Amino acid sequence: MTATRRQPGASRSLTGLAAALLPEEREAPEDPAARQADGSWHARVPARLESVVASMPLPARIGIRAAAAALDGYAVVRTGRRLAALPAPERESVLGSLGARPALLPLLDVVKVPVLLAAGTERMVQQGLPAPALLRQDPPLDCTPSDEWPACSTADAVVIGSGAGGATAARTLARAGLRVVVLEEGRHHSTASFGRRAPLDRFAELYRDGGATVALGNPPLLLPTGRAVGGTTVVNSGTCYRTPDHVLARWAREFGFAPAARLGPYLDDAERTLRVARQPLDVLGSNGRIALAGAERLGWQAAPLRRNAPGCMGSCQCVVGCPTGAKQSVQLSVLPAACAAGARIVTGARVLRILVDPDRPGGARAVGVRVAREGGGTLEILAPLVVVAAGALQTPPLLRRSGLGGHPRLGRNLSVHPATSVAGRFAEPVTAWEGVLQSVGVEELHSQGVLIEATATPPGMGSFVLPGTGRELRTELDDAHSLATLGAMIADLPSGRVLGRDRVLVRYDLARRDADRLVAAVRAMGRLLLAAGAQEVLTGIPRAPRVRTLAELDDVLGRVSARQLHLSAYHPTGTAAAGADPERFPADPAGRLRGVHGVLIADASVLPGCPEVNPQLSIMAAAHAVADLRLGR
Repeated sequence: MTATRRQPGASRSLTGLAAALLPEEREAPEDPAARQADGSWHARVPARLESVVASMPLPARIGIRAAAAALDGYAVVRTGRRLAALPAPERESVLGSLGARPALLPLLDVVKVPVLLAAGTERMVQQGLPAPALLRQDPPLDCTPSDEWPACSTADAVVIGSGAGGATAARTLARAGLRVVVLEEGRHHSTASFGRRAPLDRFAELYRDGGATVALGNPPLLLPTGRAVGGTTVVNSGTCYRTPDHVLARWAREFGFAPAARLGPYLDDAERTLRVARQPLDVLGSNGRIALAGAERLGWQAAPLRRNAPGCMGSCQCVVGCPTGAKQSVQLSVLPAACAAGARIVTGARVLRILVDPDRPGGARAVGVRVAREGGGTLEILAPLVVVAAGALQTPPLLRRSGLGGHPRLGRNLSVHPATSVAGRFAEPVTAWEGVLQSVGVEELHSQGVLIEATATPPGMGSFVLPGTGRELRTELDDAHSLATLGAMIADLPSGRVLGRDRVLVRYDLARRDADRLVAAVRAMGRLLLAAGAQEVLTGIPRAPRVRTLAELDDVLGRVSARQLHLSAYHPTGTAAAGADPERFPADPAGRLRGVHGVLIADASVLPGCPEVNPQLSIMAAAHAVADLRLGR
């Protein structure tokens, strides 16, 4: 067992990190060709890891590289040599001594994430990616790169952001006859381009910060959001829940959110536009069928999810852009209608500020936007109406940069769906990544604020982190085909805020009630997997990664807190919320930003509270209603 050679394009520390966490040495295949194939993908992991880390925002890059350097330094102290220079048994000994320190176990899980991303991708490439069948050609969009847009132009309305809210607002205004320009910081990606590239190669481009946006707090939460024409709808699961009636009633009754009382027809329109339907069983995949079987044995309410993916072929790549065009993200469904009505889209356009004339009769009024071109320089678009749909994490900083951030609640009221996941090992192959990525909803505990969804991603790309290090982790990765995975998200108390003007800083502290719900979610998912026949459950808890019975799971959960789970978060909302009380809500009940004329909020930030479900339909319906109210309809 020799030392690991540094690979071209990879730093020595990252090469050592990959070798230590995921060694090449294991029970080698007897067949020489299989041994060669196995070694070839493993040899490429350090270079792939380098590209993963390079795509991350600066704080994350620094953190991962510092962790790798710290592991190297620790190895030098213990052995006199860096990790990459050690044979596998000594590397394993170094990691084993770290694993014996409970306080360091969460750190090891953090550094495992990019390594597993890199390894999962290289294995997929080695095995050969099937060429996806393109269901249909993308409908045309009127997209112009910012570098080619005039330095000064005019419009009737500028929409900042092309995701669920921005696309819907743009379509509504354009159909009413307004000249609409949509500004998108990301680029336009075609369905055909998704099919030509490995999933991880798309990952860095389609997510803001390379998918490494983090909400700092106790505990920190990974909070990925999309950045492309179509926004996060390009990389979401395609799951489409209607806003629950009790949520709409609370928004209207407690917050005075005007659209809530009349959102039904707008939800209907969103469902028709996205072609939402129950996912058929024939492409559900083993992961979803296991969830249904476990729920049936427990007598729990569960069913295939309603999704915006007619003709889904089960490629399981929703979170990195559907390669077949089945998923009706808004760049395939809403924006084409907006462009057909005359809207134009400018890509690579980061809005620096909303331009405001403070001396207009009747008060300050928006008069347009100033935009940074992707290749350098700026442009201005003058318009009497600015629709802000940059997303719940980006809208508050934009308003602050524009001198419109004076409301004390702007950036507060951040609600997310804190989430965790578990896996069950089965005797028969599951191959969870063959089938629908998010396939089944288990709603038995939804009234208690817990929504379970059978979710499986390509290896290494999910929120579930395989347990162990060294040979143990390598064995888990090799046996991943036997795992079924479930995820649960909870309806939270708004516990965060978005800070900053030019650089976004997200702060979120998990409420005690929500921590208890996450622990309850882990128990429920473990119980369901065991009922479905799992031989063991992988808990995601570093101190107790495996249990075989419900009694063992209860014993483990009785000794841990939610902060010891591997957590992530999704669906940020509420940071420029609309409501009746001018002291509590930055926007009025119709979504108009207070303190200035001509600015509408039409994205997830306008929602006054947690929608308790995957929010795409809620956002689209709210944006449609806000735009209609602006038009006097």
